[in-house]
Amino acid sequence: MPILRDAEAATHRIAQDVSLRQVVVVGAGTMGAGIAGVFARAGWVTWLHDVDPAVIERGIGRVGRDWERAVARGTLDAGQLAAAASNLRPATDLLTVLPTVTVVVEAIVEREDAKAALFATVGTHAAPDTLIASNTSSISISRLASHVAGPGRVLGLHFFNPVSSLPLVEVVRGAETTDEVVGQASEIVRGIGKTPVVVSDAPGFVGNRILLPMINEAILCLEQGVADRESIDAVMTLGMMHPIGPLALADLIGLDVCLAILEVLHRDLGQEKYRPAPSLSEMVAAGKLGRKSGEGFYAYGGTRTGP
Repeated sequence: MPILRDAEAATHRIAQDVSLRQVVVVGAGTMGAGIAGVFARAGWVTWLHDVDPAVIERGIGRVGRDWERAVARGTLDAGQLAAAASNLRPATDLLTVLPTVTVVVEAIVEREDAKAALFATVGTHAAPDTLIASNTSSISISRLASHVAGPGRVLGLHFFNPVSSLPLVEVVRGAETTDEVVGQASEIVRGIGKTPVVVSDAPGFVGNRILLPMINEAILCLEQGVADRESIDAVMTLGMMHPIGPLALADLIGLDVCLAILEVLHRDLGQEKYRPAPSLSEMVAAGKLGRKSGEGFYAYGGTRTGP
């Protein structure tokens, strides 16, 4: 099909031609801003879009602070900082930017209806050879691709938080994603300093299908009084060689995100082990979302109170 051939040729050109390295990241929250920062630092002209201009501004500010810390650590020099900053640009009007970019990365709220609507818009307004990727944690890439003409150019690029420091990107192959697109997307991932791992389109992919049941079980242990939060996290960090405990990690991911992923896993796989712990749903309903809201299993302010 012509659209698929165009998409395959385009991804090859993107990997080879610096002038074609233009990306728009849709969603300027924690993940979207982090993804945009990685692309901009790697030399891509990077547009960051959100429906709320204030969120774009905060996202760019978050990236800037991350880069300043990199300068302080000696992993980024002043010249590299200036170059990266010149690459990162706000995009208040998505429809104006879409025809100019070669890659779109979606990083909006983890709701399939919202992502599907966005993919329909992207498919209509982006060039027919634009690579379209979702950073979804658990939603079917194949279903999202069904809203786009030329679904062979659609795939998942699942980054992990914090994006600036974690090297993994799950490259998720949808039912119609072509081998050529997967290969070129993997090349793009390597080009921005990350490590691609190709996985199939299954609920939760690999990372979250393994991780979220562990987090959920830790929450159930807390609910049932098996141990307090610090002890649960200490068992996993000191006894299982995990760098961070499951409850502290849930706060870092965002409890709303954890809940959304578990709901998808429970719905699509139909197994009780994925049913969200009751207290997780209660905390999300109360607005206790973890670090981003200032309180989750631990309280956050100027100084962290948990491990």
